[in-house]
Amino acid sequence: MDFSLSTAELLNFSKWIGIATLVLAVITIFSFIFKWGIRFRLVGITSFTGVLTGGVFGLSLGLFHHVQVPGAARYSRVFDDGSRQIVIAVAPEITKTQLDATLRQAASDLYSSGRGGQFQAPLLIRARTIVHPDANVSQPLYLGQVKRSVIEQQEDNLDIQIFEKNLARLKQVQS
Repeated sequence: MDFSLSTAELLNFSKWIGIATLVLAVITIFSFIFKWGIRFRLVGITSFTGVLTGGVFGLSLGLFHHVQVPGAARYSRVFDDGSRQIVIAVAPEITKTQLDATLRQAASDLYSSGRGGQFQAPLLIRARTIVHPDANVSQPLYLGQVKRSVIEQQEDNLDIQIFEKNLARLKQVQS
């Protein structure tokens, strides 16, 4: 299930929350005029909806741009040192073209300018899977890696390496 909203949907949502905030503000003003007992609670509710309006409007500005790489397989992050090294896990049934697309997707998804540092070393993302050569043995097998700069946000020249020997070994273990 995907619960992500588009920027247009978020903008529409912020418009309706803004209208609700204005209606609550008018009710709050009337509560002070007529000295209702809940007038101070209405101040809190109105303030909270105002904060919600600002937050949803901020999200609708499209601060986060997600790039979808065609052919990328699902992956999960299994290690991240918070700086320069990330390891992602992929399914053992992955193909070479899917692995390439998945490494490109991970390089786009996991990039953060906050990973920069004094030495500006490249971000290294390694893809691995788990193989079972024997009945009670599980072994990690690294299938490829991608290096990207943490300085440049738009990275077109990624250094992608696919480990052909390990892909061949993966096919051998599966059969």
